[in-house]
Amino acid sequence: MVIRVYIASSSGSVAVKKHQQAVVGFLEANRINFQEIDITMQEEQRLWMYCNIPKDKQPERGNPLPPQIFNEDHYCGDYEDFFQSKENNTVFAFFRLTCHHSETDSAS
Repeated sequence: MVIRVYIASSSGSVAVKKHQQAVVGFLEANRINFQEIDITMQEEQRLWMYCNIPKDKQPERGNPLPPQIFNEDHYCGDYEDFFQSKENNTVFAFFRLTCHHSETDSAS
């Protein structure tokens, strides 16, 4: 299983850039295999991402902002979902990964 993080390399938003860096940095720090997909350079990937975000996660207006996170073809969530999972110590479940040592350590 590969985590796919849909990003926008040319985003003018500082918040979007920070959110993308936070997700990618977490994955790198925890040595989790992932793939960055730049939606500003790959039209078909951008359209795939938009079509595969559940309707209840779509904004009322406009398009969903990056980062958007998938495990293979399964939608995990956006930055807010990622952040909440970190706060709740459920981030590995958020990524749909098997139990990681940091989650089991907190249970003992």
